[in-house]
Amino acid sequence: MPDLTIVVPAYNESEGLRDFHKRLGAVLDGLRDLDSAVLYVDDGSRDDTYAVMRELRAGDARVATLRLARNFGKELALTAGLDHVTSGAAVVIDADLQDPPELIPTFVAHWREGYDVIYGTRASRAGESGFKKFTAAGFYRLMERLSSTPIPRDTGDFRLLSRRVLDALGQVRERQRFMKGLFTWVGYRQLSIVYHRDARHAGTSKWNYWRLWNFALDGITSFSGAPLKLATYVGLAASLAAFLFGLWVLGKALLLGDPVRGYPSLMVVVLFLGGVQLMALGMIGEYLGRLYVEAKQRPLYLVDEYVAPPNHS
Repeated sequence: MPDLTIVVPAYNESEGLRDFHKRLGAVLDGLRDLDSAVLYVDDGSRDDTYAVMRELRAGDARVATLRLARNFGKELALTAGLDHVTSGAAVVIDADLQDPPELIPTFVAHWREGYDVIYGTRASRAGESGFKKFTAAGFYRLMERLSSTPIPRDTGDFRLLSRRVLDALGQVRERQRFMKGLFTWVGYRQLSIVYHRDARHAGTSKWNYWRLWNFALDGITSFSGAPLKLATYVGLAASLAAFLFGLWVLGKALLLGDPVRGYPSLMVVVLFLGGVQLMALGMIGEYLGRLYVEAKQRPLYLVDEYVAPPNHS
């Protein structure tokens, strides 16, 4: 069985997959004292990504392929890949060549020193807009403040996971998954390696701002109850403000009289309180919806086809 498996989740990445494997293969050739394998996970791609994966499997005895029954999303595709690593450690890396495969030997060296999780921290993000860099930095810093689990800043999925970390992750079967948080939540000895992230080699990013927003919501609601507390505090503040305003209106009526006026101020108060109530209900609904998904106990993913590498089957 392999000592090290490279798990590569991919969705519509056929344009750059061959170039990625060429660079990855050169790296694995240099790790002569490790029995290595590559597991490509096709997350229900609509192009010929899986056909390219099968081509790579035919040309390299280290390659295994896993095809999901449909597009389940990157977090579940990554979970499926890690579930199929039954021995040794695993490295998680995307197929777009933004994360350099050449950093893997550094990860391996620190793994041999006794670290369980070695993750890449981005010093720069080439090929991304200023707005995306700003929102990404803001998200990581917000998570740092909200979550009781210390999630590293500017850190993606690119990392090495030891065997006992993989076993620990295998016990976590929640359906609304935020893998960056789970990688940290399991604990053990972790180490950051700073690197410069390159621009995407080929194709286009599948992460538009709407998907990134929902991804951020999953992260916040998975690792923090702060939004629910915020709704409570805003509700208390609004109630206090309404009570003080009511005292002011009553005092004014008793001392100065109160001619029939005040429609604008009344509408402002009503709309403000209504907005606060809807915001609180929305926050509660986000958590309740996630509880509903968990309660149904559906499988995390479904596999269409899995082919192990010939030299490890």
